[in-house]
Amino acid sequence: MEQPVPPDARRVSDADRGMVAGQLKKAHAEGRLDLDEFDERTRKVWEARTYGELAAVTSDLPDVRQPVPWSRSELVPEPVIQPTSEVARRPRGVGATVMRVGTGAWFAASLVNFVIWVIVVFSGGMVYPWWIWVAGPWGALLIAGYILGIGRDSRS
Repeated sequence: MEQPVPPDARRVSDADRGMVAGQLKKAHAEGRLDLDEFDERTRKVWEARTYGELAAVTSDLPDVRQPVPWSRSELVPEPVIQPTSEVARRPRGVGATVMRVGTGAWFAASLVNFVIWVIVVFSGGMVYPWWIWVAGPWGALLIAGYILGIGRDSRS
């Protein structure tokens, strides 16, 4: 019969090493570790192969959560702080920025062409409204993009 492996002898993952390295970084920022000790312990963390070796690196630090072998789903997630609408807006995606820039460029180009056409009409008489061929196709593509949802925030 195989004997179960004790928890301290189980192998760690890179995610576990990264979590402990982050805890060491926090301890260094709080002044609990000097730079040389932080460097030495961080090297030990990335060389660690078992949970026991990871626990030894942070055993003298207060408030350090050790990675728990085989129970990732049981870890309590950190609370998520929701920003208020006055403080922060959700960042827009790349598609939204592209659509805003494209719409602004379309509006500017269409307006310039329309103004030139109006000046020509008032100075020389009625002229074919050629500016529609500048504004129309580009505007149709923008409308199609908005209808298809390009640039819309998919998280809402």
